[in-house]
Amino acid sequence: MEDKKLVPKLRFPGFTDPWEQHKLGNVANFINGRAYSQNELLDEGKYKVLRVGNFYTNDSWYYSNMELDDKYYANDGDLLYTWSATFGPHIWRGEKVIYHYHIWKIELSQELDKRFAIQLLLRDKNILESNTNGSTMAHITKKGMEEKKVRIPSKIQEQSTIGMFLKDFDTLITLHQRKLTDLEKMKSGLLQKMFPKNGEDKPEIRFPEFTDAWEQHKLGEIVTSIIAGGDIDKSKILKNGKYPVYANALTNDGLVGYYEDKYRVEAPAVTVTGRGEIGIAKARNCNFTPVVRLLAINSSHNNYFLANIINTHKTFVESTGVPQLTVPQLSNYKMKFPNNLKEENKIGEFFSQLDTLITLHQRKLKHLELQKKALLQQMFV
Repeated sequence: MEDKKLVPKLRFPGFTDPWEQHKLGNVANFINGRAYSQNELLDEGKYKVLRVGNFYTNDSWYYSNMELDDKYYANDGDLLYTWSATFGPHIWRGEKVIYHYHIWKIELSQELDKRFAIQLLLRDKNILESNTNGSTMAHITKKGMEEKKVRIPSKIQEQSTIGMFLKDFDTLITLHQRKLTDLEKMKSGLLQKMFPKNGEDKPEIRFPEFTDAWEQHKLGEIVTSIIAGGDIDKSKILKNGKYPVYANALTNDGLVGYYEDKYRVEAPAVTVTGRGEIGIAKARNCNFTPVVRLLAINSSHNNYFLANIINTHKTFVESTGVPQLTVPQLSNYKMKFPNNLKEENKIGEFFSQLDTLITLHQRKLKHLELQKKALLQQMFV
Protein backbone atom coordinates (compact mmCIF):
# COMPACT_ATOMS: atom_id res chain seq x y z
CA MET A 1 0.00 0.00 0.00
CA GLU A 2 2.84 2.39 0.86
CA ASP A 3 4.50 1.73 -2.50
CA LYS A 4 1.35 2.83 -4.33
CA LYS A 5 1.68 6.26 -2.71
CA LEU A 6 5.15 6.52 -4.21
CA VAL A 7 3.99 6.12 -7.82
CA PRO A 8 2.93 9.17 -9.89
CA LYS A 9 -0.45 9.27 -11.69
CA LEU A 10 1.20 10.02 -15.02
CA ARG A 11 4.33 8.12 -15.99
CA PHE A 12 6.47 7.33 -19.03
CA PRO A 13 6.32 3.68 -20.17
CA GLY A 14 9.15 1.44 -19.06
CA PHE A 15 9.32 2.75 -15.50
CA THR A 16 7.47 0.85 -12.77
CA ASP A 17 9.60 1.07 -9.62
CA PRO A 18 8.22 3.09 -6.70
CA TRP A 19 9.86 6.45 -6.05
CA GLU A 20 12.09 6.97 -3.02
CA GLN A 21 11.78 9.55 -0.28
CA HIS A 22 14.77 11.66 0.74
CA LYS A 23 15.50 14.80 2.67
CA LEU A 24 16.37 17.39 0.05
CA GLY A 25 19.55 18.26 1.93
CA ASN A 26 20.76 14.64 1.53
CA VAL A 27 20.68 14.83 -2.28
CA ALA A 28 21.42 18.54 -2.78
CA ASN A 29 23.84 20.98 -1.17
CA PHE A 30 22.54 24.54 -0.70
CA ILE A 31 25.37 27.10 -0.67
CA ASN A 32 24.81 30.65 0.58
CA GLY A 33 25.95 33.52 -1.60
CA ARG A 34 28.12 36.30 -0.23
CA ALA A 35 26.66 39.31 1.56
CA TYR A 36 27.92 42.68 0.35
CA SER A 37 28.06 46.09 1.94
CA GLN A 38 27.15 48.94 -0.38
CA ASN A 39 30.74 50.20 -0.65
CA GLU A 40 31.84 46.77 -1.93
CA LEU A 41 29.52 47.00 -4.93
CA LEU A 42 31.30 48.78 -7.79
CA ASP A 43 30.07 50.45 -10.95
CA GLU A 44 32.63 48.45 -12.93
CA GLY A 45 34.97 45.60 -12.20
CA LYS A 46 36.10 42.06 -13.05
CA TYR A 47 32.98 40.14 -12.00
CA LYS A 48 29.30 40.96 -12.20
CA VAL A 49 27.42 40.54 -8.92
CA LEU A 50 24.24 38.59 -9.61
CA ARG A 51 21.29 39.79 -7.53
CA VAL A 52 17.69 38.56 -7.33
CA GLY A 53 16.40 41.41 -9.50
CA ASN A 54 18.71 40.45 -12.36
CA PHE A 55 16.62 37.31 -12.88
CA TYR A 56 13.46 39.35 -13.35
CA THR A 57 13.17 43.05 -14.25
CA ASN A 58 16.43 44.67 -13.15
CA ASP A 59 18.94 45.12 -15.99
CA SER A 60 21.44 47.15 -13.95
CA TRP A 61 24.52 45.43 -12.55
CA TYR A 62 27.04 45.93 -9.78
CA TYR A 63 30.58 44.58 -10.03
CA SER A 64 33.34 43.27 -7.78
CA ASN A 65 37.10 42.76 -8.13
CA MET A 66 37.23 40.35 -5.18
CA GLU A 67 38.81 36.93 -5.66
CA LEU A 68 36.71 34.50 -3.66
CA ASP A 69 36.42 30.79 -2.99
CA ASP A 70 34.99 28.86 -5.96
CA LYS A 71 31.73 28.20 -4.11
CA TYR A 72 30.79 31.90 -4.37
CA TYR A 73 30.83 31.92 -8.18
CA ALA A 74 28.06 30.82 -10.52
CA ASN A 75 28.97 29.53 -13.96
CA ASP A 76 26.86 28.93 -17.03
CA GLY A 77 24.48 26.01 -16.35
CA ASP A 78 24.58 26.20 -12.54
CA LEU A 79 21.35 25.61 -10.63
CA LEU A 80 20.52 28.63 -8.45
CA TYR A 81 17.63 29.49 -6.14
CA THR A 82 16.44 33.00 -5.31
CA TRP A 83 14.93 33.17 -1.84
CA SER A 84 14.43 36.86 -1.04
CA ALA A 85 11.55 39.04 -2.32
CA THR A 86 10.93 36.65 -5.24
CA PHE A 87 11.72 32.97 -4.87
CA GLY A 88 12.26 30.00 -7.11
CA PRO A 89 14.84 27.93 -9.03
CA HIS A 90 16.80 29.09 -12.09
CA ILE A 91 19.44 27.73 -14.41
CA TRP A 92 22.04 30.49 -14.75
CA ARG A 93 22.85 31.28 -18.37
CA GLY A 94 25.76 33.65 -18.79
CA GLU A 95 29.29 34.49 -17.87
CA LYS A 96 30.97 33.69 -14.56
CA VAL A 97 29.42 35.85 -11.82
CA ILE A 98 29.47 36.25 -8.07
CA TYR A 99 26.01 35.48 -6.72
CA HIS A 100 24.53 37.55 -3.92
CA TYR A 101 23.60 36.38 -0.41
CA HIS A 102 19.90 36.23 -1.37
CA ILE A 103 20.67 33.44 -3.82
CA TRP A 104 21.67 29.84 -3.13
CA LYS A 105 23.77 27.74 -5.44
CA ILE A 106 22.57 24.14 -5.44
CA GLU A 107 25.07 21.34 -6.00
CA LEU A 108 23.35 18.03 -6.73
CA SER A 109 24.43 14.54 -5.75
CA GLN A 110 24.71 11.82 -8.37
CA GLU A 111 21.24 10.64 -7.30
CA LEU A 112 19.56 13.75 -8.71
CA ASP A 113 19.34 14.87 -12.36
CA LYS A 114 19.56 18.68 -12.81
CA ARG A 115 16.68 19.00 -15.25
CA PHE A 116 14.49 16.89 -12.97
CA ALA A 117 15.65 18.86 -9.91
CA ILE A 118 14.57 22.24 -11.29
CA GLN A 119 11.10 20.84 -12.06
CA LEU A 120 10.93 19.32 -8.58
CA LEU A 121 11.73 22.75 -7.12
CA LEU A 122 9.21 24.48 -9.40
CA ARG A 123 6.52 22.07 -8.22
CA ASP A 124 7.47 22.81 -4.63
CA LYS A 125 7.22 26.55 -5.37
CA ASN A 126 3.69 26.07 -6.78
CA ILE A 127 2.67 24.18 -3.62
CA LEU A 128 4.09 26.91 -1.38
CA GLU A 129 2.27 29.62 -3.33
CA SER A 130 -1.07 27.79 -3.25
CA ASN A 131 -0.82 27.00 0.47
CA THR A 132 0.20 30.44 1.70
CA ASN A 133 -1.71 32.90 -0.51
CA GLY A 134 1.48 34.71 -1.39
CA SER A 135 2.93 34.94 2.16
CA THR A 136 5.73 32.50 1.41
CA MET A 137 8.87 34.10 2.78
CA ALA A 138 8.52 32.50 6.23
CA HIS A 139 8.85 29.10 4.54
CA ILE A 140 11.93 29.86 2.44
CA THR A 141 14.88 29.19 4.71
CA LYS A 142 18.01 27.19 4.01
CA LYS A 143 17.32 24.81 6.87
CA GLY A 144 13.71 24.42 5.79
CA MET A 145 14.76 23.53 2.26
CA GLU A 146 17.37 21.04 3.47
CA GLU A 147 14.86 19.34 5.80
CA LYS A 148 12.13 19.19 3.16
CA LYS A 149 11.11 15.63 2.28
CA VAL A 150 11.00 14.95 -1.44
CA ARG A 151 10.18 11.90 -3.51
CA ILE A 152 12.26 11.08 -6.56
CA PRO A 153 12.55 8.20 -9.02
CA SER A 154 15.15 5.64 -8.01
CA LYS A 155 16.40 5.46 -11.61
CA ILE A 156 18.25 8.49 -12.94
CA GLN A 157 16.97 7.62 -16.44
CA GLU A 158 13.36 8.30 -15.36
CA GLN A 159 14.42 11.60 -13.79
CA SER A 160 16.18 12.58 -16.99
CA THR A 161 13.17 11.66 -19.16
CA ILE A 162 10.82 13.74 -17.00
CA GLY A 163 13.26 16.64 -16.88
CA MET A 164 13.79 16.73 -20.65
CA PHE A 165 10.06 16.54 -21.38
CA LEU A 166 9.19 19.40 -19.01
CA LYS A 167 12.16 21.45 -20.21
CA ASP A 168 10.76 21.24 -23.76
CA PHE A 169 7.38 22.31 -22.39
CA ASP A 170 9.00 25.29 -20.68
CA THR A 171 10.65 26.24 -23.97
CA LEU A 172 7.22 26.24 -25.63
CA ILE A 173 5.86 28.51 -22.90
CA THR A 174 8.84 30.85 -23.29
CA LEU A 175 8.30 31.08 -27.07
CA HIS A 176 4.63 31.99 -26.58
CA GLN A 177 5.59 34.54 -23.92
CA ARG A 178 8.03 36.15 -26.36
CA LYS A 179 5.40 36.26 -29.10
CA LEU A 180 2.98 37.93 -26.72
CA THR A 181 5.61 40.42 -25.54
CA ASP A 182 6.52 41.25 -29.14
CA LEU A 183 2.87 41.86 -30.02
CA GLU A 184 2.37 44.08 -26.97
CA LYS A 185 5.49 46.07 -27.83
CA MET A 186 4.33 46.40 -31.44
CA LYS A 187 0.97 47.72 -30.29
CA SER A 188 2.62 50.19 -27.92
CA GLY A 189 4.80 51.49 -30.76
CA LEU A 190 1.87 51.77 -33.16
CA LEU A 191 -0.17 53.71 -30.60
CA GLN A 192 2.60 56.31 -30.62
CA LYS A 193 2.76 56.50 -34.42
CA MET A 194 -0.85 56.11 -35.56
CA PHE A 195 -2.09 59.07 -33.51
CA PRO A 196 -0.65 62.61 -33.83
CA LYS A 197 2.05 63.59 -31.35
CA ASN A 198 1.72 66.75 -29.26
CA GLY A 199 1.94 69.83 -31.46
CA GLU A 200 1.27 67.89 -34.67
CA ASP A 201 -1.94 67.42 -36.65
CA LYS A 202 -1.05 64.28 -38.61
CA PRO A 203 0.06 60.84 -37.42
CA GLU A 204 3.43 59.45 -38.44
CA ILE A 205 1.84 56.29 -39.87
CA ARG A 206 -1.55 56.23 -41.58
CA PHE A 207 -3.46 54.40 -44.25
CA PRO A 208 -2.45 55.67 -47.72
CA GLU A 209 -5.83 57.00 -48.87
CA PHE A 210 -5.98 59.57 -46.04
CA THR A 211 -3.99 62.81 -46.11
CA ASP A 212 -6.08 65.49 -44.34
CA ALA A 213 -4.94 67.01 -41.06
CA TRP A 214 -6.68 65.84 -37.90
CA GLU A 215 -8.80 68.29 -35.91
CA GLN A 216 -8.85 68.94 -32.19
CA HIS A 217 -12.10 68.50 -30.27
CA LYS A 218 -13.22 68.07 -26.73
CA LEU A 219 -14.15 64.43 -26.20
CA GLY A 220 -17.60 65.45 -24.96
CA GLU A 221 -18.27 67.19 -28.27
CA ILE A 222 -17.45 64.06 -30.26
CA VAL A 223 -19.31 61.35 -28.35
CA THR A 224 -23.01 60.93 -27.65
CA SER A 225 -22.71 60.69 -23.87
CA ILE A 226 -20.36 59.94 -21.01
CA ILE A 227 -21.87 58.59 -17.81
CA ALA A 228 -20.44 57.49 -14.50
CA GLY A 229 -21.18 54.09 -13.05
CA GLY A 230 -22.89 53.95 -9.69
CA ASP A 231 -22.47 51.99 -6.49
CA ILE A 232 -23.82 48.47 -6.75
CA ASP A 233 -26.47 47.54 -4.20
CA LYS A 234 -25.38 44.01 -3.43
CA SER A 235 -28.86 43.07 -2.24
CA LYS A 236 -30.14 43.68 -5.80
CA ILE A 237 -27.63 41.44 -7.55
CA LEU A 238 -29.48 38.63 -9.32
CA LYS A 239 -28.40 35.12 -10.31
CA ASN A 240 -29.67 35.61 -13.85
CA GLY A 241 -30.34 38.60 -16.04
CA LYS A 242 -29.25 40.66 -19.00
CA TYR A 243 -26.59 42.91 -17.46
CA PRO A 244 -23.64 41.15 -15.78
CA VAL A 245 -21.69 42.58 -12.85
CA TYR A 246 -17.99 41.75 -12.66
CA ALA A 247 -15.60 41.85 -9.72
CA ASN A 248 -13.13 43.53 -12.07
CA ALA A 249 -15.18 45.87 -14.24
CA LEU A 250 -12.24 46.80 -16.46
CA THR A 251 -11.30 43.29 -17.55
CA ASN A 252 -14.69 41.58 -17.17
CA ASP A 253 -13.17 39.08 -14.74
CA GLY A 254 -15.04 37.45 -11.89
CA LEU A 255 -18.75 37.38 -12.71
CA VAL A 256 -20.64 37.97 -9.44
CA GLY A 257 -24.20 38.17 -10.76
CA TYR A 258 -26.60 40.39 -12.70
CA TYR A 259 -28.07 43.81 -12.06
CA GLU A 260 -30.90 45.96 -13.41
CA ASP A 261 -30.56 49.71 -12.79
CA LYS A 262 -30.30 53.13 -14.45
CA TYR A 263 -26.53 52.78 -14.87
CA ARG A 264 -26.76 50.11 -17.50
CA VAL A 265 -25.15 50.89 -20.85
CA GLU A 266 -26.02 49.19 -24.10
CA ALA A 267 -23.17 47.80 -26.16
CA PRO A 268 -21.16 48.78 -28.05
CA ALA A 269 -19.53 51.26 -25.71
CA VAL A 270 -16.17 52.27 -24.26
CA THR A 271 -15.35 52.13 -20.55
CA VAL A 272 -12.71 54.25 -18.85
CA THR A 273 -11.32 53.75 -15.34
CA GLY A 274 -12.13 56.72 -13.12
CA ARG A 275 -9.96 56.15 -10.08
CA GLY A 276 -6.46 54.90 -9.27
CA GLU A 277 -4.82 53.94 -12.55
CA ILE A 278 -7.12 56.27 -14.44
CA GLY A 279 -7.82 56.65 -18.13
CA ILE A 280 -7.43 53.01 -19.16
CA ALA A 281 -10.09 52.48 -21.83
CA LYS A 282 -11.59 49.33 -23.24
CA ALA A 283 -14.04 48.86 -26.11
CA ARG A 284 -16.98 46.64 -25.16
CA ASN A 285 -19.02 44.35 -27.36
CA CYS A 286 -21.39 43.08 -24.70
CA ASN A 287 -24.10 44.52 -22.47
CA PHE A 288 -22.81 45.39 -19.04
CA THR A 289 -23.45 47.48 -15.95
CA PRO A 290 -20.70 49.95 -15.08
CA VAL A 291 -19.80 50.00 -11.41
CA VAL A 292 -18.53 52.79 -9.21
CA ARG A 293 -15.68 54.87 -10.68
CA LEU A 294 -16.02 53.42 -14.14
CA LEU A 295 -17.00 55.88 -16.87
CA ALA A 296 -18.88 54.68 -19.95
CA ILE A 297 -18.91 56.35 -23.35
CA ASN A 298 -21.74 55.94 -25.85
CA SER A 299 -20.95 57.08 -29.37
CA SER A 300 -21.54 56.59 -33.06
CA HIS A 301 -17.76 56.68 -33.48
CA ASN A 302 -15.60 53.57 -33.75
CA ASN A 303 -15.20 52.26 -30.21
CA TYR A 304 -11.79 50.69 -30.79
CA PHE A 305 -10.55 54.00 -32.18
CA LEU A 306 -11.90 55.86 -29.12
CA ALA A 307 -10.45 53.31 -26.69
CA ASN A 308 -6.99 53.51 -28.22
CA ILE A 309 -6.87 57.30 -28.59
CA ILE A 310 -7.81 57.59 -24.92
CA ASN A 311 -5.05 55.12 -24.04
CA THR A 312 -2.48 57.40 -25.71
CA HIS A 313 -3.38 60.10 -23.14
CA LYS A 314 -2.27 59.34 -19.59
CA THR A 315 -2.42 62.82 -18.00
CA PHE A 316 -6.12 63.41 -17.52
CA VAL A 317 -5.87 64.52 -13.90
CA GLU A 318 -3.14 65.95 -11.70
CA SER A 319 -3.71 64.97 -8.09
CA THR A 320 -1.67 64.72 -4.93
CA GLY A 321 -3.93 61.96 -3.61
CA VAL A 322 -5.56 59.03 -5.35
CA PRO A 323 -6.08 60.14 -8.98
CA GLN A 324 -9.73 60.43 -9.94
CA LEU A 325 -11.39 61.10 -13.26
CA THR A 326 -14.87 62.62 -13.47
CA VAL A 327 -17.32 62.91 -16.35
CA PRO A 328 -16.68 66.69 -16.79
CA GLN A 329 -12.90 66.17 -16.80
CA LEU A 330 -13.10 63.43 -19.42
CA SER A 331 -15.66 65.40 -21.44
CA ASN A 332 -13.44 68.49 -21.55
CA TYR A 333 -10.25 66.64 -22.50
CA LYS A 334 -8.97 67.76 -25.89
CA MET A 335 -7.91 65.16 -28.44
CA LYS A 336 -7.24 65.16 -32.17
CA PHE A 337 -9.62 63.24 -34.44
CA PRO A 338 -9.65 62.52 -38.17
CA ASN A 339 -12.20 64.59 -40.08
CA ASN A 340 -13.10 61.43 -42.00
CA LEU A 341 -14.93 58.66 -40.13
CA LYS A 342 -13.60 56.13 -42.64
CA GLU A 343 -10.06 56.72 -41.37
CA GLU A 344 -11.29 56.40 -37.80
CA ASN A 345 -13.00 53.10 -38.65
CA LYS A 346 -9.90 51.71 -40.37
CA ILE A 347 -7.71 52.54 -37.36
CA GLY A 348 -10.30 51.08 -35.00
CA GLU A 349 -10.65 47.87 -37.00
CA PHE A 350 -6.87 47.51 -37.17
CA PHE A 351 -6.49 47.77 -33.39
CA SER A 352 -9.51 45.53 -32.86
CA GLN A 353 -7.82 42.78 -34.87
CA LEU A 354 -4.51 43.37 -33.09
CA ASP A 355 -6.23 43.21 -29.68
CA THR A 356 -7.94 39.97 -30.71
CA LEU A 357 -4.57 38.48 -31.68
CA ILE A 358 -3.04 39.59 -28.38
CA THR A 359 -5.97 38.09 -26.46
CA LEU A 360 -5.58 34.77 -28.29
CA HIS A 361 -1.89 34.65 -27.37
CA GLN A 362 -2.72 35.53 -23.76
CA ARG A 363 -5.24 32.70 -23.60
CA LYS A 364 -2.84 30.24 -25.23
CA LEU A 365 -0.08 31.21 -22.80
CA LYS A 366 -2.40 30.87 -19.80
CA HIS A 367 -3.58 27.48 -21.09
CA LEU A 368 0.01 26.26 -21.43
CA GLU A 369 0.88 27.49 -17.94
CA LEU A 370 -2.12 25.67 -16.50
CA GLN A 371 -1.13 22.54 -18.42
CA LYS A 372 2.36 22.77 -16.96
CA LYS A 373 0.97 23.05 -13.44
CA ALA A 374 -1.22 20.01 -14.04
CA LEU A 375 1.74 18.03 -15.36
CA LEU A 376 3.79 18.90 -12.29
CA GLN A 377 0.97 17.59 -10.11
CA GLN A 378 0.50 14.36 -12.02
CA MET A 379 4.10 13.49 -12.93
CA PHE A 380 5.43 13.86 -9.38
CA VAL A 381 4.61 12.10 -6.15
